[in-house]
Amino acid sequence: MLPLDPQADIGRRAWVTCPNCRDHRGCAPCEERRRCTDHWRYLLSNTGSLLHLQCPTCTHVWDHETGFGATRARRHRTVTGRRRPD
Repeated sequence: MLPLDPQADIGRRAWVTCPNCRDHRGCAPCEERRRCTDHWRYLLSNTGSLLHLQCPTCTHVWDHETGFGATRARRHRTVTGRRRPD
């Protein structure tokens, strides 16, 4: 298990499903795609619409393409693991 990233700040959060632990299962607000007080992710940074996230439950780090605004190429949609170089 990775330690929390030094950039992890509870003030910068995102509500995205963690592809590693899927801790949102069985949670009514999450399954209805609403914000939940328990299942948020640390928003470590972003580049345009590409979010760099960390799960506080399992500490998994991944990138998530939101599709809002200026998006990246198709190959960068959802990348598990560390950030891929451009």
